[in-house]
Amino acid sequence: MKEYFSVPCVEYEGPSGKNPLAFHFYDPDRVVAGKKMKEHLPFAMAWWHNLGANGTDMFGRGVADKSFGEKEGTMAHAKAKADAGFEFMEKLNIGYFCFHDVDLVPEADDIKTTEARLDEISDYILEKMDKTGIRCLWGTANMFSNPRYCNGAGSSNSADVFAFAAAQVKKALDVTIKLGGRGYVFWGGREGYETLLNTDVKFERENIARLMHMAVDYGRKAGFKGDFYIEPKPKEPMKHQYDFDAATAAAFLKEFGLDRDFKLNIEANHATLAGHTFEHELRIAAINGMLGSIDANQGDALLGWDTDEFPCDVYSATMCMYEVLKNGGLTGGFNFDAKNRRPSYTHEDMFKAFILGMDTFALGLINADKLISDGRLDKFIAERYSSYRDTPVGKSILSGKATLESLTTYAEGLGKPELPGSGRQEELQRVVNDVLFGK
Repeated sequence: MKEYFSVPCVEYEGPSGKNPLAFHFYDPDRVVAGKKMKEHLPFAMAWWHNLGANGTDMFGRGVADKSFGEKEGTMAHAKAKADAGFEFMEKLNIGYFCFHDVDLVPEADDIKTTEARLDEISDYILEKMDKTGIRCLWGTANMFSNPRYCNGAGSSNSADVFAFAAAQVKKALDVTIKLGGRGYVFWGGREGYETLLNTDVKFERENIARLMHMAVDYGRKAGFKGDFYIEPKPKEPMKHQYDFDAATAAAFLKEFGLDRDFKLNIEANHATLAGHTFEHELRIAAINGMLGSIDANQGDALLGWDTDEFPCDVYSATMCMYEVLKNGGLTGGFNFDAKNRRPSYTHEDMFKAFILGMDTFALGLINADKLISDGRLDKFIAERYSSYRDTPVGKSILSGKATLESLTTYAEGLGKPELPGSGRQEELQRVVNDVLFGK
């Protein structure tokens, strides 16, 4: 079998190591919070970025060679990508991958040809999965790149385009089921609008829900037992996207009766674009019972677009893993929806990027467990809201017995109420630093 990467299998060498092609913090068998690190952190490779993104941007051509020795746009290239991808995952001990349909094969002009190509490549991938034990985390259909989706897929003004999107979803679901995927994602990159002057928002939202209901009905009938996901994103490419953030997506799912089958796939970079922190989006998904999976990357607060950088911010990863542990884990995993920076164009750079991301989340897991074990954050929050548990008026509010009239009578007897108590934000931020860096 041809070897695509002249990089040895990446091993754990510990925090004192200097080897750039070794893990310094990700030790898959280390037990943290009662489980091995690899169980807490089911990492996945994004087929599109790692095997396809060559550094092209709006100002210049690609700089990275992702041909893997074959002519791009051919089935030979599709199989070479699969060969390279599985070698890459094996060498990094990554257990999962994620895909869009047209990441796997070149899209043809007619859908029947594309479907036949997907059948061929999924057979090929399935053989590799059987040999390696690597699994599919989730699949999805690319309903944003082709010009037919310029006005969206489920939100398209064209019934023909909607029908084509439905056919793509069906086939992508078929492939996901065939490969044993744990989830299926809807990323509505173009499910939105530019101006209300030409848009029926009510109709478009209802039509998106119709497409999702069709997917659930078909998937369950076909034996798919995993979660469906919405991946919130606020903007870019559309100005007003219908899945703006976790709260918007959760409300949409509940409004249209999709919440029994759908959870959210939260991406760090999308949280930045929505004006939220990563942990905010995770918390909102969790309190709605919808925290399902994570796209592990980071954005740049100085840039207003989706930069999809490999995560290196240990604070952010710590607060992410704090939310994940508090949630009891994920039904999905951690997909590195991330790409090397354009000047980092070698195959070796691909490995170093994943090592960075995996080490960052390993540190986040270790730190989050320390924060929870320390207990000071939980203790403070419990005390901060204690008046609702420990006083008659608080108990009446929580029990539902309080009324505006009864609370007015109570308030009139208070006189001037005391301030509600300090939030002690700076003290708690110091606690985080103490736990992360203290001895």
